[in-house]
Amino acid sequence: MKKKTHPVYQDVLFVDSSTGFKFVCGSTLQPKEKEKFEGKEYPIYKLSVSSASHPFFTKSNEFIDTEGRIEKFANKYAQKRKQELAAKEVEKKAAVEKKTKAKKTTKKAVKKK
Repeated sequence: MKKKTHPVYQDVLFVDSSTGFKFVCGSTLQPKEKEKFEGKEYPIYKLSVSSASHPFFTKSNEFIDTEGRIEKFANKYAQKRKQELAAKEVEKKAAVEKKTKAKKTTKKAVKKK
């Protein structure tokens, strides 16, 4: 194996930020922060979701969203929906105006005869 081409493989302490669950796993991540765990110092990497907080593994119906992703997604598509409804409303108004203009022109044509 060539030297200095592969990243350093080391034990890293992963911490679930929503539950505080900690576990050690081998990784090539190079975090700068360090913390003691079970008497040994490890580089620490913070996770937003792990098996301790994910609904699939916890068998719960709730999803704990610490970073606001769900709200961000809902807001994004709520705004799109509002824009679509506003565009449809403008189209309806334009169609109504077109019909009223058509009625006025036919009434003028009938009066001239």
